[in-house]
Amino acid sequence: MAKNTDTYVCQSCGAIYGKWAGRCEACGEWNSIELETSEAGPPGSLSQNPAQSKGKKVEFTSLSGTIEEAPRLPTGNAEFDRACGGGLVPGSALLIGGDPGVGKSTLLLQVASGLAKRGANVAYISGEEATAQIRLRAKRLGVENEPVNLASATSLRDILATLKAEQPDAVIIDSIQTLWSDALPAAPGTVTQVRSCAQELVRFAKSTGTIVLLVGHVTKDGQIAGPRVVEHMVDGVLYFESEQGRDFRILRAVKNRFGAAHEIGVFEMSTDGLREVANPSELFLSSGNTPVSGAAVFAGIEGTRPVLVEIQALVSPSSLATPRRSVVGWDSARLSMILAVLDTRAGLDFGRNDVFLNVAGGLRIAEPAADLAAAAALCSSLFDSPLPRDCVVFGEIALSGAVRPVNQSDARLKEAKKLGFAGALGPASGVANPIKLKEAATLADLVAWARNP
Repeated sequence: MAKNTDTYVCQSCGAIYGKWAGRCEACGEWNSIELETSEAGPPGSLSQNPAQSKGKKVEFTSLSGTIEEAPRLPTGNAEFDRACGGGLVPGSALLIGGDPGVGKSTLLLQVASGLAKRGANVAYISGEEATAQIRLRAKRLGVENEPVNLASATSLRDILATLKAEQPDAVIIDSIQTLWSDALPAAPGTVTQVRSCAQELVRFAKSTGTIVLLVGHVTKDGQIAGPRVVEHMVDGVLYFESEQGRDFRILRAVKNRFGAAHEIGVFEMSTDGLREVANPSELFLSSGNTPVSGAAVFAGIEGTRPVLVEIQALVSPSSLATPRRSVVGWDSARLSMILAVLDTRAGLDFGRNDVFLNVAGGLRIAEPAADLAAAAALCSSLFDSPLPRDCVVFGEIALSGAVRPVNQSDARLKEAKKLGFAGALGPASGVANPIKLKEAATLADLVAWARNP
């Protein structure tokens, strides 16, 4: 007889405890630890008696040899293919997460219809919606006539039996938290069930060459719910993001074994579904032609795609003992550092002013190359001196006040030229520039340019 072992598992982070506790010490969540019963291996198995099981010798090979490019299966959705690295790789497993209502099911239904239109055998299995609800969405998107195999199921055993019989080219599981395996006594959505179901589906993808797309719920912190080991098992992790109150959506690749990570695809939500945005720079730039102080255009890089975005700053006198510091779309700690460097190295006084910084369009910026653009917007607002509308800014600021070079300067400048910008302020690039580049070696060069642009 197999022996049952009781463990207490945190449903938020997957930490395992020997007894129940009210608060998880790993993630700090309250009332997230639940009892889960796992079954040990049967007598004679490798887990019970390793001495009775002899393994097979693994053959080693050298690092040199022929390398074959991973084949790609295009979906017809250019932005989705870009985020995946150029298309879907047969035998790969992708995990797509996002907030409720952001449009994950809509996106994947459009992807499924695009694959089916190109002759692929696609299965869409939903554990959250009935087939009638999915048909209504397909009719609204105008893809109801595409040959997509549709089913509503949650039993992992039934799903795997069906997939082995049908052998589809791609399968979409919406969502992994709704699946359950009858081999485990845990409830659907628990850490044990999510980990086990994901492992079985990934094994199926690798053994049959079927592309498996898994939808994952997210926690209140924006992380995909369930154990982190699921993200390690799959070949790619995509986050579908949206700023509240805005129509555009960003599909961001945070892990990709077959392409560049941090690649993004930009969509716009409409009544007919998600529309691809081929040039996201136009989406994130202000359409006004009147120069306004406190606005600087940053030439950024998202993955391999150059994106221009407007950074807005407002510096106003404060009546508070501790002036306010508010930032949207950027790291607040980075803003504090830039203000300290401007105060110390450039002699500017921000200590008696409220400072507000905003990245226009709702985009979130993480790369250090935005330092110089943020500093330019702050100086422009402090001096009440509008910056040129046809000039982009990029560069990293060191604590010494020096402007450090950034990667892919030529791609940033080429994107600026394509959108009609005539000049740029940034560190020396050392290559031929497509537009006029005013070199900034220190913050003194930035301050002088902001006073008299």
